[in-house]
Amino acid sequence: MTAARSGVLAAEVAAAALACAARGWHVFPLRPRDKRPLARFTDWETHATTDPARIRAFWERGPAFNAAVACGPSGLVVVDLDTPKPGERPPAAWDMPGVNEGADVLAVLAERHGEAFPLDTFTVTTRRGGMHLYFTPPPGALLRNTSGRHATGLGWLIDTRANGGYVVAPGSFVDLPDGTGPYRIVNDAPPAELPAWLARLLTSAPRPPSVLSADSVAGTVANLPAYVQAALKGEAARVADAVTGGRNHALNKAAYNLGRLTGAGALDPDTAASVLFEAAAVHFGPTRAHVTPAEARATIRSALAAGARHPRTITRGNPA
Repeated sequence: MTAARSGVLAAEVAAAALACAARGWHVFPLRPRDKRPLARFTDWETHATTDPARIRAFWERGPAFNAAVACGPSGLVVVDLDTPKPGERPPAAWDMPGVNEGADVLAVLAERHGEAFPLDTFTVTTRRGGMHLYFTPPPGALLRNTSGRHATGLGWLIDTRANGGYVVAPGSFVDLPDGTGPYRIVNDAPPAELPAWLARLLTSAPRPPSVLSADSVAGTVANLPAYVQAALKGEAARVADAVTGGRNHALNKAAYNLGRLTGAGALDPDTAASVLFEAAAVHFGPTRAHVTPAEARATIRSALAAGARHPRTITRGNPA
């Protein structure tokens, strides 16, 4: 890509971020050509803003940044209809004629509930041919993030992002090993209220799985040594499976253990933080029995740092 073309794309992202803010959506920068927040934005939700001056300042400092929309502060629920990875097969529950991607799964769900496919809302196409459908939550609803893989959430290849979640904003361009492409608006309608039948399904949806998929951290887990992958998945399970009264302790313990790997140079701290935050998101909620995103980030940050001060000794050929 030429420098001139790169400059055009950067200007488009900044303009798109300002357009999102004009809608009342809170935005923040992502790494260039990536889906992850900047390394210094461990508490990205507090950096998300609708202030045009702050947004311009973000992109003046980093004109190549992508943009994200923080769903919770923006009052949004985004239904992410994905496409399968190369060679990925549907689980048994969705192995049926005509079901090849997330949009097909949503169409089947709509038909089962006697409803139309919810297309009349703000819609963005994603880098691998999927779609983001933007909705507003029903009054009083506090919806969480869900994952469609491993038979959780709404269905195969359907994720949702709400409180504690974000989506790549339109105007961004992502270039990762599992797919490259832009995020483009294809329906500029105002976000509709989440259909009642979808809200009911999300309210009763099962918790995301204890076993974390490699896809959930932008493909980085799949490139790590097997023992690091095992540690990430095990500590994510510890956090996701924690019960009321032990959630913060479990998160603190998991972050400390992964921090020891970051201190040894075996694991990137940003990856560890992303995995732990996603695992903790199943516990986000409005009551004292739940965990808030800010509390989770604070625990992760401090415990990772504490663990890094006591790095794990790794023996070549026998990392366990």
